Parts: sequence; C-alpha cells; structure tokens
Amino acid sequence: MKLSKLTHALMLGSLVSLAGCSEPTISTKIENQSAEKHGYELTHTDRARLNIYTEVELSADLSHLSETQKQMIVKLIDASKIMDDLYWKQAFGLNKADFLAAIKDPAVKQFADINYGPWDRLNGDKPFLNGFAEKALGAEFYPHDVSKEELNASKVNDKTGLYSVVRRDEKGELFSIPYSQAYQAELSEAAKLLREASKLSEDTSFANYLTMRADALLSDEYQASDFAWMDMKTNPIDVVIGPIETYEDQLFGYRAAFESYVLIKDMAWSERLAKFAAFLPELQKGLPVDEKYKQEIPGSDADLNAYDVIYYAGHSNAGSKTIAINLPNDEQVQLEKGTRRLQLKNAMRAKFDKIMVPIAEQLIVPEQRKHITFDAFFANTMFHEVAHGLGIKNTITDKGTVRQSLQEHASALEEGKADILGLYMVEQLLKQGEITEGTLEDYYITFMAGIFRSVRFGASSAHGKANMIRFNYFAEQGAFSRNEAGLYQVDMEKMAAAMESLSQLILTIQGDGDYERVSALIASHGDIKTQLEADLARLAAANIPVDVTFKQGKHVLGL
Repeated sequence: MKLSKLTHALMLGSLVSLAGCSEPTISTKIENQSAEKHGYELTHTDRARLNIYTEVELSADLSHLSETQKQMIVKLIDASKIMDDLYWKQAFGLNKADFLAAIKDPAVKQFADINYGPWDRLNGDKPFLNGFAEKALGAEFYPHDVSKEELNASKVNDKTGLYSVVRRDEKGELFSIPYSQAYQAELSEAAKLLREASKLSEDTSFANYLTMRADALLSDEYQASDFAWMDMKTNPIDVVIGPIETYEDQLFGYRAAFESYVLIKDMAWSERLAKFAAFLPELQKGLPVDEKYKQEIPGSDADLNAYDVIYYAGHSNAGSKTIAINLPNDEQVQLEKGTRRLQLKNAMRAKFDKIMVPIAEQLIVPEQRKHITFDAFFANTMFHEVAHGLGIKNTITDKGTVRQSLQEHASALEEGKADILGLYMVEQLLKQGEITEGTLEDYYITFMAGIFRSVRFGASSAHGKANMIRFNYFAEQGAFSRNEAGLYQVDMEKMAAAMESLSQLILTIQGDGDYERVSALIASHGDIKTQLEADLARLAAANIPVDVTFKQGKHVLGL
C-alpha cells in the first residue's frame, strides 16, 4: 500500500538530509574525519595503477549544424552535467567538490574523479584512498546496513522500483522516496534545460521527446518518453538522459543510475546499418535452444545507427566507457517496438587503436593477428547490442521478468547473452550473405581479443564478469589454445561449438529465472584464474591502457 501524501511528507521532512545520500557507518565517519583533516592519500595501490586510463579528446565535426542546433547542444551538455552530479550522489554520497579538494596529489585526484569516488571500478571496487572501507553493494540506493532479507521482508511499497531510494525512518523502518522528490531541485533544473533545448530543435520528433523526457524527470514515469524516443528517425542530434542502467545497484540490480550521452548522428554509416534490425524475428526462431525459450517475438521496428558521442556524464562516464548503447530497457517497449542500437563510432575507434591492437600484438599468435580488424570490432560490438533483443524477457516459470528473478546477477548474464548471441548473429548473417565485409575468422579472432580487453574491467563490472565466464567456459571447451610463448590461438570449429552450448546455457537460465544456477555459474566461472591473471599482467607491464578517459566539453567542441 502506498503511503498517504501527509505521512510521506512528514517522513521526507524528518529525513531530508538523507534524501541524496546514505549515512556512512560510524567507523567510516571517524576514519573520514581524520582523512579529511590531513587529506586523502593513495593506499594499498601501486602508483602505476593510476596510469590505466589514456586520455582521448572527445570531439566531432559540427560544421554541418546550424547555430541554433549548436545552441541546443549547449543546453543538452548543461543538463548532462546535472546527471553527472546526481550520479555522484548515488554512487558515493559525499560532496564531490569537498572530496576532490581533500586530495592533494593531482594524479590521485584525477583517478578518483574518473572512478566517481574512492573505489577502483576496474579492480573489484577496492578502496584506493585512506579513510574508506569497502564500497556498499547497494551504493547509496539503500542504507548501508540493509540486508537482502530485510528489504525482501519489509513493507516498502516498491522494493523492485527503478526510480526510488530506500531510507530508514526515525524508528529504523525502511521506506522509499521517489527520485523526483529525493533530487527535486536538480531534476527541476535539468527538466527546464531540456524544455529550452526542445524549443531550439529543428526536428519535431526530437522536440517532442525532449519535452516528454523533461516531464518524466519530474514524475518518475519514463515509459511514454521511451516510446517517443523509439519514434525518432531523422534527428541529427540525440541525447540519452535520465536514470537508465541498474549496474550500480550490485545488491539487487533494481535501481537505475543517472547518466547522459550527447550524440551526433553519422548519416552515412547509419545508412549501411539500417537493414540488420529487420532480421531479429527470423534469427530468434533459429536460436540454439528449446522452443519454449524463444516464444517471445522481438520487435523489428528497431533503429540501428552510428553516432559520434560528444559528451558523457554520470554512469556512462564512470570507469570503463560505453561504446555502444541498446535502449530502452523497458521490457514492454522492447516487445512492442524493439530497441534502438547506437554505435558510438569515435569512442569505439579510440579503444580499437589504443587498446585492441596492442593487446593482439601481445597475446594473439602472429598468424592470426591479421584477422583483428576495426570492421569486425565494430560489427561484434554492434551485434552485441542488437542481440539484447533476442531471447526472453519474461521467465517461463512465473517468476516475473528475467531482471527481477535473477536480481544482482541479471546484468552480468544479460551482457554475456548479448556477447555470445551477437557472435551467433554475425555467423548467421555471413552465411546468408547479408554481411559481406571480412571472414568468419575476422569476427571470431577479434572477438577473442575483445575478451582480453573487457575482462580487464574487473569483477565489479557486469561486462567484465560476463567476459570472465565466457573465457573460462571457452577454455574448458577447447575453443582456444595457449602456446609456450603465452600466445593464444582460436580453434574455429571448437569455438563454434562452445558458442552454441554457452548460448543454450544462458538462455535456459534466463527463461527459467534460475537464481541458484546463475549464482553457481558465476561462482565457478566468474573469476580470473591464475594463468589469465599472469597474462593480463603482461599487458600492464607493456603499458597498454585498460580504458580511455575523455577530455570533453563545450570548450573542446568550440562552443
């Protein structure tokens, strides 16, 4: 039952100071008092770790845009900065400016800024500053002392809610506050900026979406704006903004974190990609799994386009950077409309040149390195996003959605599904002659090199965890071999067999909503074994960055 407005207002008033962040534990507060006084310093971390990111200038050609469109981009970047501030509150809780000001070492400060707090996102969220304990699994979405059992047994009215934070009242009882109330001031300003941007839009459908998204920020009702976003086809500028992904909530995987991307559409590349989404219903029928696990028909009214991204904010900018987007996450929108898949071409190219190619030179046998290509990397990434539309969204065992039934493991398994079914799609479309660039070896071997790239994102990342599972599973199946020099070689036949059997395993777990089975899979396959750890250390010794960080903003774009 929902709280009355009066009761809810009284609770909100008494706990207003906690609305934006969870209260730190007593021990953490004592540690922080000392650390803040003397300044935060690097601890339990080698200084070489501070160099795992390489800076890339995030720019794009804006010469084809009108002055009005450029003014609109300024508004969208300003709204995105608010999403960034809100994400700091959700992920960390303490004041960003005060926290960073207490770090004297410039390199350490930059590392903390990239990680949105004192925990290393690509190293299992381990603290790298004095004064901080382990990161709470629920980040700042829940009280730090809450257990899964307590929340499940509580009377909180939206336990699985995407758009609320959970807090304690004066009696210690749990209750929830909608984002629109917890972050009212910030969201009101962001909504104002989106409405101002809508008046500058030269595309009617985009203006409509911006207005509806502004309304959603203030109501926590996002589905209508998701449908509006799906209906946009011709807009040259785009923005993905709001509380979207649930990866930050590692306690349940329920609550969405704020983020934003500002995007410029690459019309030429998008035209090349437009045809592939139409193949989803046909490919769904051919999935290597029993019929009951593929009875849902994915929407084929989907959009597949290439973009240059000109601004990242919030969750999308924390730690490892996203290079492709598949949205909306709303299961109903997906079934009725499909999804839009956005390939972030300039960010993708930066990672390929600065990370993928050097990794291949260190870990792939020389005779297979010629198969590491940007076209294959782009396609594997693109079809990963397309493959999110395949499989099943609602369990066949009456356990609700896959996301709800698999809880904190849902994201890792979904990313694993998209990776493996993306490769399945490439294989099928190559056979049908729909993909004409490259050979199957290009896609398989680039995929293998991509595992080494993504597994370095660590156990706290859903993508990194998915890659660990796949690497260990492929190793068991003999999909690749490792020679005495420590170089890897793909076995094409065994890779194909392993791909099919892993697809079947993941789709079955998702369809059954089998929490125990996915927990066992992650426990047995979700870690980095000794040999792989040694090989990844070779990449670090060769000074190959783990990921990129961006020099970005209005000044970079000349705005």
